[in-house]
Amino acid sequence: MSDKRAVVVSCAGRGKAHLKAYDHIEGARAVACCDVREDRRQALAAELGITGYADAAEMIRKEKPDIVHLATGPMTRVALMSLVSELGVPLCTVEKPVAVNVPDWRALTHLEQTSATKFAVCHQFRWQRHLVQCQQAVAAGKLGDMRFLDISAGMNITGQGTHTLNYGRSVIGDARVVRVFGSIFGWDRQDATHPAPTASEAYVTFDNGVRGLWTSGPISPRYGDPATVWQHVHVSAYGDEGRVEWQEFGKWEIVSPRVNRCVACTDDGGWSANNLLAQAEFHKAMLAWQAGGPAPGTNLADSLHECAVVLALYQSALDRRPIDLADFNPPDDLVQRAMG
Repeated sequence: MSDKRAVVVSCAGRGKAHLKAYDHIEGARAVACCDVREDRRQALAAELGITGYADAAEMIRKEKPDIVHLATGPMTRVALMSLVSELGVPLCTVEKPVAVNVPDWRALTHLEQTSATKFAVCHQFRWQRHLVQCQQAVAAGKLGDMRFLDISAGMNITGQGTHTLNYGRSVIGDARVVRVFGSIFGWDRQDATHPAPTASEAYVTFDNGVRGLWTSGPISPRYGDPATVWQHVHVSAYGDEGRVEWQEFGKWEIVSPRVNRCVACTDDGGWSANNLLAQAEFHKAMLAWQAGGPAPGTNLADSLHECAVVLALYQSALDRRPIDLADFNPPDDLVQRAMG
């Protein structure tokens, strides 16, 4: 059987990481990259020994990839994901967040329901080996019945908040949010492509009864280098008989009488190495999905649910009331209204 063929759109840092991960995957390889900037595509193509393209449609038609990685910004999501679907690509991953406004969320919801392409969002650290051990401990019942989830990030909800929501859900069996009661303040205008409040906080209820606190921005606790805003991604889950804690840039531990040990470390192997291995595991999960395996926990349907939770948080802050996800239908101008 020939190797599965992978291509990337955008040759910046994240795009390169997607293709470098194939060094750790048997039966699949990177074959091409695409970027409107000639210098970036030529540099990556030369480094990896692949073909560079200026046009995504041309690359897909010529290379006939099994999987396309879209590493572009959120404002390009709908157009590029629709193109991938129209050209019949079996698999596609996109960067996070999947959408930042209501019209794009609606368009991608329709695409998810009608496309034959299997889409998923690249929350690659869901497969980071230390977080996986926390997931496994909870799934095996080592903490008893789960009660509470505490998730936070130093960046705003668009920058890292969707990361922590997905990572937190992975620890509690991918339970879905049924209710949000939240608040926001300020508006971060430094990056127009990632609109978001300066900070947000929400009390969330999941469909398995777990309740949680979800914070993003400067109100979040510091877990990494305090001089940074990005080193503070954190997930803790509490059960009747113990807890797990995972910090992307710090320690992780499992504390429970059923485990009878505490594991703590400072990310042995280094963040970059663990990131690349996690990226490879995500790609493997995508390829396994195409082969008939389960959908990865970052599949488009689940990611659109997480996007709806963000929008519901905005609605809750504006209306000063809890929002139930079951009957939530956000207005198209919700993000503009939240901006104030």
